[in-house]
Amino acid sequence: MLEGKLALVAGVANRRSIAWAIAQALHAAGARCAFTYQGERLEKTVRELAASVDSDVVVPCDVRSDADLDRAFGEVAAGLGGLDILVHAIAFAQAHDLQGRFVDTARDDFWLALDVSAYSLTAMARRAEPLMAARGGGSIVTMTYLGGERAVPRYNVMGVAKAALESSVRYLAADLGPANIRVNAVSAGPVRTLAARSIPGFATMEEMVAERSPLKRNIDAADVAKTAVYLLDAENVTGTIAYVDAGYHAMGM
Repeated sequence: MLEGKLALVAGVANRRSIAWAIAQALHAAGARCAFTYQGERLEKTVRELAASVDSDVVVPCDVRSDADLDRAFGEVAAGLGGLDILVHAIAFAQAHDLQGRFVDTARDDFWLALDVSAYSLTAMARRAEPLMAARGGGSIVTMTYLGGERAVPRYNVMGVAKAALESSVRYLAADLGPANIRVNAVSAGPVRTLAARSIPGFATMEEMVAERSPLKRNIDAADVAKTAVYLLDAENVTGTIAYVDAGYHAMGM
């Protein structure tokens, strides 16, 4: 479906990452992938994973630094020869902010979560826009969760960040649509990633989905990847939040 497309995947941390599942699906669909990583600790892992999908375009990127974003997108564009697809799978909140009450969130921690988890999409989309427009358009997909719509115990400031992220998807879709650039999000149910381990009560989330969702089961990263590839390929879908949660979002109780 995506033969010859040029894709940047941001957010791969390890083999269990949702971002990595999407990268594998993009590669299988014919896209050529580049990767960014955050910090030296992740470099070796991301480079090894990238090599397994025939990619040597792997660049560091701190999404809180405009200068770093400028450099990273310049290197990705040079390495790939352009850009058609951006996968944004980046989120962060302080561990202690996922423990207690949302009302106790410190100002600096609040802005950190919003900056990394929500504003980074806008910052990356702004830099992707001219690259995609030069190739006649493009597609962006990001990752969200039901905690952006409803209060999920102990999801706290990350839920607020996801709400901002989802609103950003709609505004970015409106801004970038005239350039034939589409922006969508996948709202995934609980997936067993290493990052998920930092969410208190994650096992309970899984149990609730399996018990109360219409399909009575949980999902995995491959399920999310299938929907992400669909959104990246669907020419007339933009500003959409696609749920991959066995239907859990549709239930009242």
